[in-house]
Amino acid sequence: MDDAAEVLLIIVSATLSIFLIVAIIAIVKSIKILNHIKSITEKAERIADNAESASEFFKNTAGPAAIAKLIANITSAFKKGKEK
Repeated sequence: MDDAAEVLLIIVSATLSIFLIVAIIAIVKSIKILNHIKSITEKAERIADNAESASEFFKNTAGPAAIAKLIANITSAFKKGKEK
C-alpha cells in the first residue's frame, strides 16, 4: 500500500472515531435533557390539575357563600334599622 493511502486511511479513521464519540455524547446529553423536560411537563400538568380543582371548588362554593353574605348583610341592616 502506498504511504499516502495509509496516511489518508489513518486521518479518515481518526476523524470517524472522533465523530462517533461526539455523536454518542450528544445523544446521551439530549436523552437526559428530554427526560428533564418530561418531568417538568408532568409537574406542570399536576399543578394545572390542582389549580383546576381549586377553581372548580371556589366556583361551586361561590354561590352559597354569596347567599350567606347577602343574608348577613340584610340581618345587619335590619338590626341597624331597629337601633335607630
